[in-house]
Amino acid sequence: MSLLSRTGSRTGLRSGSPSDVDAQLAAGYRRCAEITREFGTTYYWGTVLLPPERRRHVYAVYALCRLADDIVDAPGATGDEQVAATAERLHAFAREFRRVADGGATDDPVIAAVGHSVRTCDIPSECFDRFFGAMAQDLTQTTYEGWDDLLGYMDGSAAVIGEMMLPVLRPSSSEAVAPAQSLGLAFQLTNFLRDIGEDLGRGRVYVPQEDLRRFGADPWRREVTREWRELMRFEIDRNRELYRHADAGIAMLPPSSARCVATARTLYARILDRIEAADYDVFTARVRVPTWRKAAVSTRILVAGPPRTKGIAS
Repeated sequence: MSLLSRTGSRTGLRSGSPSDVDAQLAAGYRRCAEITREFGTTYYWGTVLLPPERRRHVYAVYALCRLADDIVDAPGATGDEQVAATAERLHAFAREFRRVADGGATDDPVIAAVGHSVRTCDIPSECFDRFFGAMAQDLTQTTYEGWDDLLGYMDGSAAVIGEMMLPVLRPSSSEAVAPAQSLGLAFQLTNFLRDIGEDLGRGRVYVPQEDLRRFGADPWRREVTREWRELMRFEIDRNRELYRHADAGIAMLPPSSARCVATARTLYARILDRIEAADYDVFTARVRVPTWRKAAVSTRILVAGPPRTKGIAS
């Protein structure tokens, strides 16, 4: 079942009293939190360290991205006979979001909450233009020749997510933009490496083709060979460099935001550790950080504060 059919019951509201609008927003934010908890557990454990009024905006941004991603990743969505219909669903979703973000009414509580967060936090509209452009790219492009080509896609699918979060996290300096972009890239590259086996099922390979040729690795074999291990070591080193570049931005955040980002960053980096511990086998089962570990990291950072930059990946 598509996430779009599970965003919560319709309220029938196009306009109404302030209490009706407040009830719609409350329902929408609850559903955004549920989507984040169900599908973005690492983000969720980070956000518990934010004040509630900012936490709900993170949930809203995540829910928007997840719902758009669900459209392009639905079974058969990118099949030759379905691409045009999928593209129209994506464009219709984007149009509805933009209309509500501009102040239009809706009977969908989730979209109402997302639009409210965008207006409240003043998230730039060009961020969403780049995001939806990348989502559309997923409908027709299944491989990327080089790292720069992949970065072009990830600008709209990952780096821009870091930019969207900055108005929520309230950094003290405009210099936080570049680290936020790097953190978005780092998170998505971690997802790509963890989900190689799943993405093959969708006909997609996000690892750059030139890297596969360089190491003589073939993901379609679904085998952990010497060549595959060498490739994965290279990609994990690249991933950790992105995390290191992102770390400078944590010090530019207020304490609650710094704890939130440090938790998500630490937990995501642990996924790379677990890929290594699994001997780079990303085909047999999905690598996960257990819930008890997520809770432990969140508690430690809540009590002790974010780790120092030099040791944050440990």
